Amino acid sequence: MTEGAELLAEIEILGNRLETARASIRNRFLGQEDVVDLTLATLLCGGHALLVGLPGLGKTRLVETLATVMGLDANRVQFTPDLMPADILGSEVLETSSDGSRAFRFIEGPVFCQLLMADEINRASPRTQSALLQAMQEHQVSVAGSARPLGAPFHVLATQNPLEQEGTYPLPEAQLDRFLLQIDVPYPTRTAERAILIATTGTQDAPAAPVFNATDLRAAQKLLRQMPVGDGVIEMILTLVRACRPDSPETAPHLAGLLAWGPGPRAAQALMLAVRARALMQGRLVPDTNDVCALARPALAHRMALNFAARAQNADLGSLIDETARMAQATTAARPA
Repeated sequence: MTEGAELLAEIEILGNRLETARASIRNRFLGQEDVVDLTLATLLCGGHALLVGLPGLGKTRLVETLATVMGLDANRVQFTPDLMPADILGSEVLETSSDGSRAFRFIEGPVFCQLLMADEINRASPRTQSALLQAMQEHQVSVAGSARPLGAPFHVLATQNPLEQEGTYPLPEAQLDRFLLQIDVPYPTRTAERAILIATTGTQDAPAAPVFNATDLRAAQKLLRQMPVGDGVIEMILTLVRACRPDSPETAPHLAGLLAWGPGPRAAQALMLAVRARALMQGRLVPDTNDVCALARPALAHRMALNFAARAQNADLGSLIDETARMAQATTAARPA
């Protein structure tokens, strides 16, 4: 068997296992297929996700189910206004041994795991939020002058309440950029809410079964990066990301004068990985430009912002991103082969 044929066979096997994982997750997190797929895609890409939605929509239940299905060592931190960085990272304590000698011992914080759930992350102060910056980017933390590696793989799934709610703080732009995708969790449909009502108010709850483990997930992340991506998809990603930057020669005409800041190269990297994951979960071996359109909002919405003039006009950022994605797709289709 040739190397290319082996790669295709491995991708097909992984796709089948992912379908089993999706079914197990959806058995407990009902009626939110898109949310499940985007969150699972984030883990496949080796990234972090920001789940945005009102309280009571099942965000915590989703993360707990993912930890079980993916076989990851998980910890949870409830972010509150009085939470300190040491509560997340850990700290050194001075201990006295039986012989009277003293020495510092490091006590690991909850960040030392494979899947960290940062619950209601925007209820903590910016100082505490920034404690996750190094962990999310470098998969290690520096405490008392020493670099300490985190679990492998390491993912942060953070939940966030809408900023309009009282008692929340906006996340720093640098931290927002560390999240591969922002996943909006909407209200369920009437049919889905009926199923939730029946499933969660009885004597038994639907169980979640492990499908992957940490080693499997790391192998899947490595395999994902070997999936081929066509030049058309690459060019569309570049066109889309560069069109969303203010004061640039490539800014999309309909965005001119509306943006305060736009996405950097990390946004293009996020799209490059996420389109592969979406194609894989849909049973396709190669992503296409429709994948870019579908993932434009989750990859870009938290990496750009409207200026005051645009907000005064009640401009909708999500709609503008969708329009820019369609423009980039048309531009790519019109480019000579």
